[in-house]
Amino acid sequence: MANVSVYNMEGKEVGTIELNDAVFGAPVNEHLVHMAVVQQLANNRQGTQKAKTRSEVSGGGRKPWRQKGTGHARQGSIRAPQWKGGGVVFAPVPRDYSFKLNKKEKRAALKSVLTDKVQNNNLVVVDELKLDEIKTKKFTEVMNNLKVESGLVVISEINENVILSARNVAEINTSVVNNINVYDVLNAQKLVLTKDAVAKIEEVYA
Repeated sequence: MANVSVYNMEGKEVGTIELNDAVFGAPVNEHLVHMAVVQQLANNRQGTQKAKTRSEVSGGGRKPWRQKGTGHARQGSIRAPQWKGGGVVFAPVPRDYSFKLNKKEKRAALKSVLTDKVQNNNLVVVDELKLDEIKTKKFTEVMNNLKVESGLVVISEINENVILSARNVAEINTSVVNNINVYDVLNAQKLVLTKDAVAKIEEVYA
C-alpha cells in the first residue's frame, strides 16, 4: 500500500495515510480511460442540430424551365442543393450521441486515473477542509498553502461554504465523492482529497 502525506489547511504535514491498492494502486488501463472520456463527452452532446433537405424546404414544386432548348443546364427544382435557398445535401438531423459503458469498465477507468495521480505525485490529501463562511480569499489561501494552482478538490459530502468559496476560482473545481468522474480527475493538474473523501472512495470502489 502507498503511503501519502496528510496536510492541514496551513500546508503543514500532520501525518501519513495508507491508500488501498485496490483503488489507488490498480492497473492503469489507458483504453478504458479513453472510452470513459469519450462516453462522457458524447453523453454531454445535445444532438439538436438540424438543417432542411430539399424535400423539406418550401417551394420548388414546379420545373423552372423546360428540359431542352433554353441554353440553360437542365433543372428540375429551384430548391435543389445547388440553388440559393435550396436544401442541404445530407443535412444533419437530431440524434442521440450517447452510448453505454459497463459499470465494471467505468470503475476500472476511475481507479486507473486515481492510480495515475498517486504514481505521478499529483495527489494531495488534506486532514479536513472546513470554512466558517463563504470566502473566496480564504479558500485561495488554503490552495496556496497546499501549493495547488490548478486542480480538482473532492470532499466527502456537500459543504456549501467550500463549494461556493471555490466557485469563483478559475483553475479550481470542486466535487463530492458521489459525483467524481474520469474526465474531471484526468483533467485536473492536482487532485485534492480530504481524509473523509479518501475513506469514502475506498469504501465505494474497493
